[in-house]
Amino acid sequence: MGVGTSVLAIDAGNSKTDVAVVAADGRVVGAARGGGFQPPQVGVETAVDVLADAVTRAFAEAGVDSVGHVSACLANADLPVEERELAAALDRRAWGASVDVRNDTFAILRAGLLEDTEPRGVAVVCGAGINCVGMLPDGRTARFPAIGRMSGDWGGGGGLAEEALWHAARAEDGRGSATALRGTLPAHFGLDSMYALIEALHLGRIAPVRRHELTPVLFATAAAGDAVARSLVDRMADEVVAMATVALGRLGLLDEQAPVLLGGSVLAARHPQLDDRVRALLAERAPKATVRVVAARPVLGAILLGLDHVAAPGEVHARVREQYEGGAHGS
Repeated sequence: MGVGTSVLAIDAGNSKTDVAVVAADGRVVGAARGGGFQPPQVGVETAVDVLADAVTRAFAEAGVDSVGHVSACLANADLPVEERELAAALDRRAWGASVDVRNDTFAILRAGLLEDTEPRGVAVVCGAGINCVGMLPDGRTARFPAIGRMSGDWGGGGGLAEEALWHAARAEDGRGSATALRGTLPAHFGLDSMYALIEALHLGRIAPVRRHELTPVLFATAAAGDAVARSLVDRMADEVVAMATVALGRLGLLDEQAPVLLGGSVLAARHPQLDDRVRALLAERAPKATVRVVAARPVLGAILLGLDHVAAPGEVHARVREQYEGGAHGS
């Protein structure tokens, strides 16, 4: 293939990594999946080693040992300084003549932007946490640090689970309002009280990672009519819309037609209360916005960002989309 215009795309999340090698004509000629990308826990070089395993396998399938451009959308690249540090680490691996690193939320944004000639819009991603980014065709972006409560964030699947536990504990011991969560949360683990659940979590009898299982329980409790649970879902919708409208405003898109893309496990689940409130609030605050849920795999977004960088023609973008959205690489 023509190495000068070929692209290595990397979408690396906390739990898994997807890699694709795309030829100059838009054919996906190599692909691989690897482990999670967690530089805060293991260090930058060790984290990049995880990427290297998947990249080596994708290169072998494609029959190449380098490409023209590397487009990497990485979890834990929350600040521009982290993006630069990670770009330097990838550049040292000599996988491509140029390297561009972005936060992984940009992959979901670009995957959902169907307007390949002039990609513009905003994406809110609500999975374990919450983040929002936006972009314009001229390269300007809008983003948030999205590091957690200290950067002003609220919610996401992990945050909702913690809030549900807080309200349920206070309902049981009398400090807070009554809520059915005091029964539905422990029942999920076969326990009969919040005290038993608190003890099990604190002593490690229930692994901390299993707390994410409580988020669907919260939504089910809300759907059954519980006022406290419903208030948490409403607040989640308010946070999604706040991030989206601020990002739209920063890019000058509040009064223009622009897509607002919803991604991540919490938003992709299309919980009726959450989905309806997000759409209703956006209709009030950004009436020209078009709301879409992103179903495409994020690695498609990393590929499209790479094709944008090398100024690939529209038919190349279309060929890649056809391969992913048509199911060839969509599993």
